[in-house]
Amino acid sequence: MSSKDCGNHGHKMRRKRIRRCCAGLLIFNFFLLVTILIIWAILQPSKPRFILQDVTVYNFNNTVPNVFSSSFQVTISSRNPNDKLGIYYDKLDVYATYRAQQITFSTLIPPTYQGHKDVNIWSPFIYGTDVPIAPYNSIALGQDQASGTVLLLIKIDGRVRWKIGTFITGKYHLYVRCPAFITLGAKTTGIVVGENAVKYQLVQRCKVSV
Repeated sequence: MSSKDCGNHGHKMRRKRIRRCCAGLLIFNFFLLVTILIIWAILQPSKPRFILQDVTVYNFNNTVPNVFSSSFQVTISSRNPNDKLGIYYDKLDVYATYRAQQITFSTLIPPTYQGHKDVNIWSPFIYGTDVPIAPYNSIALGQDQASGTVLLLIKIDGRVRWKIGTFITGKYHLYVRCPAFITLGAKTTGIVVGENAVKYQLVQRCKVSV
């Protein structure tokens, strides 16, 4: 056998080894993915459950046309209903909207881990100073204030991961929407808790999408 034949034979052997390694990796990844999917289907993970417990209003000012200033403290609870799954909350931004328009800046809740059946409670402050709002929203807000009831949405946008044993999934988008009915004037159901501060006990279940 010539040196050229030996070189070609060695090259073919290396190509066979590479193909075998690639095939082995593909088969391993396939079975790993199938195993994860089977475990995921058996465990049937449920979305976390959020409740808007209360809203404390410190500032609610719409006296300047098309400009709104506000300051709230909201208390939100989250419960993990799963028996065998933990939840990593990597990012949670909380803010308020009125008629689909954001009226406060976003407040970031620190990342946290939620174990099986655990409950977490957060009480972030959210506020907006001289936030421009659409003219039609400014008119509608004035009308709602005059009628004594304003509907806000407290929203949470974030990223979560699921923990199954030692396996941790990739990141999923989390969307939480909590309606907050704020009563004003003679119709108010709030409790005065300080100077210019009124607390509303809501205990309102939120809509959660993952």
